[in-house]
Amino acid sequence: MPTTQPTLFVSHGAPTLVMDPVPTRSFLRGLGSALPRPRVILCVSAHWDTTAPRLGSALRPQTMYDFYGFPDELYAMTYPAPGDPALAERAAQLLDAAQIPAALDEGRGLDHGAWVPLSLMHPQADIPVVQLSIQSHLSPRHHLELGQALAPLRAEGVLIMASGNATHNLREVFSHDIVEPPVPYAKAFADWLTARVESGAAADTAALLDYLAQGPYGSKNHPSPDHYLPLLVALGAGLGPEGTAAGRILHDGYTYGVLSMAAYAWS
Repeated sequence: MPTTQPTLFVSHGAPTLVMDPVPTRSFLRGLGSALPRPRVILCVSAHWDTTAPRLGSALRPQTMYDFYGFPDELYAMTYPAPGDPALAERAAQLLDAAQIPAALDEGRGLDHGAWVPLSLMHPQADIPVVQLSIQSHLSPRHHLELGQALAPLRAEGVLIMASGNATHNLREVFSHDIVEPPVPYAKAFADWLTARVESGAAADTAALLDYLAQGPYGSKNHPSPDHYLPLLVALGAGLGPEGTAAGRILHDGYTYGVLSMAAYAWS
């Protein structure tokens, strides 16, 4: 009988997280062994954005280098985890049943939003990985409903892992040192986010959907929605039948002062 899995959100930061001597790297290196071992990982990455939901169905997904200008060492890394076409098909069926049409994509590899954190969590690359895209032109509620539709997978031994960033103002990253303390506006949003996640009340779920208006400096912390929306998929998969779910913070750290590297789980 598969072990029922939590649902997870991690902040993946820059691609160099896999090499940078920062607390989040150490945290992720211990996270895989701290959670129940999944049968398969369904990863919702901020770096796959499509018109409608797509699921990677490659049997052997390639490692993608969807970035440029980084050290040569990074481009030599691979993450040869197998895919799981059967899971991709099962997830597509669940989404279709929820009236969210989804398609399979045999050519899609693993982007750095997936393989960077996973190479730290499960360096052996021996757990199959399937990616699910976001739709940044659609609403936060759409992404919550994606997670709700996929929630049955948790009882089938599937870890639903969302990968984005709790705050993500890239415009200001290179104005700060990697180990700089958090700037006030990033800390204000991250603290608000953690309080809403840990509450789990329906009103706080509604606030998380309305993050640009209700979150402190919402648009400054998320000038675009792509790195926030994966969190809502994880939240949706963690909601109970009454639409509430108290999550817990697993990690609270920062890089470059403006990137909250917070991680959360719903069990």
